[in-house]
This record gives sequence, C-alpha cells and structure tokens, in this order.
Amino acid sequence: MNTDKISIIGVPMDLGQMRRGVDMGPSAIRYAGVVERLEAIGHQVEDLGDIEIGRAEKMVPQDTNLRNLKAVAEASEQLAFTVNDVVQQGHFPLVLGGDHSIAIGTIAGVAKNYDNLGVIWYDAHGDLNTAETSPSGNIHGMPLAASLGIGHDTLTNISGYLPKIKPENIVIIGARSLDEGERELIKEKGIKVYTMHEIDRLGMTAVMSEAISYLKERTDGVHLSLDLDGLDPSDAPGVGTPVLGGISYRESHLAMEMLEEAKIITSAEFVEVNPILDEKNKTASVAVALMGSLFGEKLL
Repeated sequence: MNTDKISIIGVPMDLGQMRRGVDMGPSAIRYAGVVERLEAIGHQVEDLGDIEIGRAEKMVPQDTNLRNLKAVAEASEQLAFTVNDVVQQGHFPLVLGGDHSIAIGTIAGVAKNYDNLGVIWYDAHGDLNTAETSPSGNIHGMPLAASLGIGHDTLTNISGYLPKIKPENIVIIGARSLDEGERELIKEKGIKVYTMHEIDRLGMTAVMSEAISYLKERTDGVHLSLDLDGLDPSDAPGVGTPVLGGISYRESHLAMEMLEEAKIITSAEFVEVNPILDEKNKTASVAVALMGSLFGEKLL
C-alpha cells in the first residue's frame, strides 16, 4: 500500500439512519488528532475537507421505504468522484464518517481503479440489507449489498456501473447482529464471515492471517471499511447501534498491525463515530489510535 501521501475526506452523513449526531464524526476524529498522528509517523497528509451533505427528506419516496434516498445518493456520487480523483493521483484515500451508508460512495470511487477489489468489512453488522429485507429502511444497513449490485437502482448504480465488488472478494470480521435476509444472502453468495464465535475460538491472529491470505490470492487491492461498532461498546461507546460482546481494543490494534505488515490495504474508511453518544470523545480517539496502527505506528 502506498501511504506516503494520505488524503483525508470527511463525510458528515447522518441521513442513512435515525440517530442524530453521527454527522459530527469527522470533526470529532479531526479533534482527536488524526492529522497530527499520521504526520508524526512520517506520512504526508492533506485534508480535503468535507463532502457536502443535503438535507433530510421529509417524505419517503412512494416506490420505496428507503429514507433520504436522494440525498444519500447525491452525496455518494460526490464522494465517489472525490475518492476516484485521490486514487488517480496516487494518494491513499482515508474517509471519515459519518454513518456507514457512505461506504456506497467510497467503494464506488475506489473500485473503478481495480479489477478485483477486496473488502474487509470490520463491523458488528453485515450491512447486506435491501429495501425488501430491511426492518428499518435505513440505508446505513445496505452499503455492502449495494456495492454487490443488490438493492435499489439508485444505490447500486452510483458512478454508473455495477457491481463494484464480487462476493468472493469480501471478508466480514466481527459480525454478531445479522438480520434473516442478510444470513440468507451470505449463504447464497458464499461470503466469508468471521463472527465473534470464530474470533473467540480461533483468536484474532488466526482470523487475520486467514483473511489476509484469502484476499491476497484473489484481489489486486483491498479496501478496509471499519465501523466502530465492530468494537465492544465498552471500548467504543459513541456509536449508533452498539452490540455487546464485540472485538476488544487490543484485538483491533492487532488486526490493524497485521494489515499494515501485510501491505494489502489500499484505501480505508472509519465510520459511525457519534460524539453525542460518546464519553469525552473516547470513540473518535479509539478510531485515531487504530489508524495509527494501520499506518505503521510502532511501540518500539
């Protein structure tokens, strides 16, 4: 991975779900010192500021139950354009969220530049819902499905092509809350998933070793999409959909360190930091600490 030059893109998106505050995630991560942390490791960092997000839509479109579909799609198009531009310049795109619906735009912008983009989805949830399977209509539960070309046309066609990724190029890590429709899709598509059961049983070292070797064989770049709710709420309380029994802070550092050693990550996003639900900006600080490990920070 070429991380000599890192371009930070903030996406203050809170329209993919119902809890206010996650739009302040990028600001909280910046306040926690992300630029200074990465520069201290030796990287050149440029902060491109924030993608503009439209307003919440008062009416849900009659042909779908998807909330704020138009505004989410417009922001996704803008983000995809910016991310693609960053990759074209040979820089590493680091996207700060915002809710997880932003991954639709990030992956759309990255995948244009790879024949076989791999994705590590570090998350308590699968985010593989569609309008038909979603209990809520919240788009932050759909970005992985949309990137596979499954779901509403408006979301699957961001950047004018689909699918962005193949199911065999995905590894989900940390899953512990899956809806019925998501479980069926995982089985049908053969998506590789390491639930908390596997992490507990095998240990994080074995899980990451397997995931890395699996993706190295079949991909020409790997995007890391890290939802802070993948971690246990005791370590990352400031998230909109916390699920008990998550990945520990230390296990997450180990995972990031192993990804850095493997040199396979070519783009990344850190999402679902909600400072309103947080304790003294703890979750944003955790996000920045994990970025430190991902980008080569060492204790000795």
